[in-house]
Formats: sequence, C-alpha cells, structure tokens
Amino acid sequence: MNRRTVLRAGAGALFAVPLTTNTATTAAAAAAAPTDGWTRTSFTYSWQKPWNLDLGDRHSYSGGVHRMWVYATDEPFEEGSSTDPRTEMRWKVDYTTGDHMWDADVYLPSGTDGASFVQILRGVHPSGTPATDIMLNAYDTNGGTVRRYDGTVLKTGAYDTWFNVKIAHEASSGTGTIKVYFDDSLVLTADDRGPATRYFKNGVYNHGSGRAEARFRNISYWTR
Repeated sequence: MNRRTVLRAGAGALFAVPLTTNTATTAAAAAAAPTDGWTRTSFTYSWQKPWNLDLGDRHSYSGGVHRMWVYATDEPFEEGSSTDPRTEMRWKVDYTTGDHMWDADVYLPSGTDGASFVQILRGVHPSGTPATDIMLNAYDTNGGTVRRYDGTVLKTGAYDTWFNVKIAHEASSGTGTIKVYFDDSLVLTADDRGPATRYFKNGVYNHGSGRAEARFRNISYWTR
C-alpha cells in the first residue's frame, strides 16, 4: 500500500449497541468487564523499526513501560518499501476466525499527530480488499484526539495521560465484529473488512510530520 493511503481506507458499517429498559439487565451489563468470559493468553511478537537503525534508537523499556518513537523522515521498516516509518510490535498470533482481544494502557505524548498506535493488519487478504480491519490514530487537536482511521472521533483530551484500550475482534469466515473499549467503556462497534488472516500491531506508525511517540504498559492478549 502506498504511503499516506492507509488513512483513507474507508470506514466500514457502524451499528449502535442496543439499549434495554430492564433495570436489572442494565445494571448487570454495566458491572460486566469487557474481559469477562475471556482467557488471558500468552503471545510473542517481533519488531518493525526503521531498517537502518538499531531498535534502541527508537525504543526503550523501563519500569514496565515500552516507549516507541519515530520521525517522519525515518526510513521504512524494509529497504525499498513505500510505507511510512514505524516502530511497532508485530504480534506473532495470526488468526482467521475466533475471538481475540488486544489490551494495553496507552500514553500519547503531546504533539503526536497523524500516527497510528494500534491496528489489526490483514496480512493475507483477498485482492482489492483493505490491508487493515481497524487503525486507531492520534491527532494534534482538542488536547489529543483519537480517531478510527481519520474519521470517527473516539476520544479527545488524550494527550499526556494513561488510558486503557481494548480491541475485541470476533472474527468469522464472513464479516466479523470489532469492539473498541476505552477504560472499559464501549466506544465503537464496527464490522471488520471480511475474511483474512490478520494480526495485531501496536507502536507508532507515523503518517504525519515531525516526531510521533506512543507508550504502552500492561499489554495483554485475551481469547475465548
């Protein structure tokens, strides 16, 4: 995919979470955590970073916090690639179906603009279909705005504070469902992009200008 095109991949169908007037049911739903019924599962990952730099030039780890940054002028992750520069964890958990959840606390420093900090990448997908099922991007507006791609606003005031992000993907052989939670509150329900073999990525993938950074702690993987 050419540089700068991933943000324009288009938003799939959105649908609202149904409401109920049953007080007991509503209270129970409010008390339920997004991970209820899920199992914490081990995972591994590899690194993607500017091909001509050492990982330590764009990543640090201290006190349980992964800190990743990249500059718009950096090289892509592979020599000759037309993609934007990144420092990302590429999760080594490829899947086509089943329920999978990415979970981490996220910190976005002021000034990070036009960068993806987590995504579901469709590593193997039918020709003509998008390369991602979802990307969450940070923009330098309203104290830090998180959008789905460059469209739906999911959060403002996101800069310089920790907040928890969960992305739950119910993948199927047809069209599956993605749910995004911030601090355990549902902020988005959307269709995925159809059948594919995909995996999670988190870090900073810089589609904008200047320096972009994201930090992560308490990274977990859940299945059911």
